[in-house]
Amino acid sequence: MTTGHARPPLRTLLPPGWPPPKGYANGIAGRGRMVFVGGMVGWDEQGRFAEGLVAQVAQALRNVVAVLREGGARPEHVARLTWYVLDMEEYRRSQRDLGRAYRDVMGRHYPAMALVQVAALVEPEAHVEIEATALVPD
Repeated sequence: MTTGHARPPLRTLLPPGWPPPKGYANGIAGRGRMVFVGGMVGWDEQGRFAEGLVAQVAQALRNVVAVLREGGARPEHVARLTWYVLDMEEYRRSQRDLGRAYRDVMGRHYPAMALVQVAALVEPEAHVEIEATALVPD
């Protein structure tokens, strides 16, 4: 018998007594078909880069969503994101605007995330590269 309440495809993992993280999850559990998205940078379909970190993050996330869509996945299926930034201080200064840009593209779904500062990215104009792993429910 169906109750009409679908079980969420992903479950956020929060050990007892831990404070809830803000803007990410400590861990995600789920079952389904995996979709892997390679590192996306902040350029559009014609290879033109957006200006600045916030605009590049928004474009990189739109690119992630476009690849997810090709794999039959949506933003709410993302279990993990890894962000590579050139300048951690720029990231910290821009957190409010980055949060807004994130929610505009990904909604209020916060997967497990890692953020790493790197010395360089392959594309010289890139400020950020974002990769994703999604779990599409069975």
